[in-house]
Amino acid sequence: MELTIELAAVEINRLGYGAMRLTGPGIWGPPTDVPGAIAVLRRAAELGVTLFDTADSYGPDVSERLIRQALYPYDCVLIATKGGFTRQGPDRWAMCGRVAYLRTCVERSLTNLGIEQIDLWQLHRIDPLVPVEDQFGLIRDLIAEGKIRCAGLSEVTVEQLTIAQQYFDVASVQNLYNLSARDSEGVLQYCEANGIAFIPWFPIGRGELAATRGPLAALAASHNATAAQLSLSWLLHHSPVTVPIPGTTSLTHLEENLLAGAIELTPEDMSAIEAVVTPSGVTAAPPE
Repeated sequence: MELTIELAAVEINRLGYGAMRLTGPGIWGPPTDVPGAIAVLRRAAELGVTLFDTADSYGPDVSERLIRQALYPYDCVLIATKGGFTRQGPDRWAMCGRVAYLRTCVERSLTNLGIEQIDLWQLHRIDPLVPVEDQFGLIRDLIAEGKIRCAGLSEVTVEQLTIAQQYFDVASVQNLYNLSARDSEGVLQYCEANGIAFIPWFPIGRGELAATRGPLAALAASHNATAAQLSLSWLLHHSPVTVPIPGTTSLTHLEENLLAGAIELTPEDMSAIEAVVTPSGVTAAPPE
């Protein structure tokens, strides 16, 4: 199994880190333990994580600023961020794809991260109230201006993806996807066929996939692994373009998650895992 992939013209390790939950409750405000959050980010880089995924709406601004405090000047790591949500309070999100607002999102991320160009900027959601050609056209313009080097999309269909590719080269797609939520299988297959990185957010799913007595417990034990590690390993084996971004505020869980890359699964193992976890459709979760 190949554990690296090229993304934004950089070779990265396929187990990344999602920085959404470094913020306060409801993805709002600063964390209660700022030094702890910084320590997790730095430890992730020490352990070989090369993709850190964030968004201007996480906090808002908090996650990006923590990444800057912990990792700037970003030697040997790729920072991916997103824009397109407004925040009204804890657990409150609203799409906004107006061109002026999206441009503001990019400028704010540049400031928060302390950079002049974003390696990978992702449209957090396609706003159905704004013409899609306006949103995709702006991304094309931002690339031409040098504000962003590469661009991706989040929560899109194959049809939307093919339209976007008429405006710019789509570098990544970030959709909800895990063992129990596989509605985006068709999008993943399209990404694999076209050399696009597929970043499954919420990669472990709700608690049952990581539970010590959940459906994966026995299979995980047979691999001397945790259920969460097995879930991540399944994603890595399922397609060579998957780039899971598990997030955690725990150093212990961080180190456990990254060990998933060392688990080898046979085709028979993959079938056994899929047999005990029935896809249940989209699982409710904050919009990573």
